Amino acid sequence: MSIYALKPKFQALLRPLTRALFAAGVTANQVTLSACVISVALGLWLSAVPDPVLFLLIPLWMFLRMAFNAIDGMLAREFGQKSPLGAYLNELTDVISDACLYLPFAFLACFELLWVSVFIALSIIVEMSGVIGLMVGASRRYDGPFGKSDRAFVIGALALAVGLGMPAQSWQQWVFPVLSLLCGWTIVRRVRSGLAEARDKAAA
Repeated sequence: MSIYALKPKFQALLRPLTRALFAAGVTANQVTLSACVISVALGLWLSAVPDPVLFLLIPLWMFLRMAFNAIDGMLAREFGQKSPLGAYLNELTDVISDACLYLPFAFLACFELLWVSVFIALSIIVEMSGVIGLMVGASRRYDGPFGKSDRAFVIGALALAVGLGMPAQSWQQWVFPVLSLLCGWTIVRRVRSGLAEARDKAAA
């Protein structure tokens, strides 16, 4: 089970706003790029000024960013704005944004730079393993347990705890190793599911 399964309900809530944006001439690619620019700016700022209180901005932005992502998808699919450029932007800006939003944790004393870096790298590979499904004759894979939406929820919760003054604890050194393990599990599931789907399609 993944938080991604809740996406249709979230999209339904945002559909009226999406219609209004379309009527105003806003494009899917503009929404995609705007979300990426804000994510990169926020991540780099918090990395340069790792004040724990400022980490409260991460869960707020994570929620808004999910809305941006849902809106750009609906604009593309439901309002005829799909394009090859949009497909590239959708995948590339997601991994760039994620990397920048995860990076500030590396500059907090309670987390290790090495494991935050491993987590960032594995998060990128998770999304790559989903996209490669298209190359082997399967669909774009979104299998859990630790896809993009799940990572956003966990990182948002972690940032909230940091921002509210989470005291230093010995268990914190295991947070990013565990998250990295979940990413590894997700990679394996996506590869296996993609291969199984490709075999089924080839046999049909």
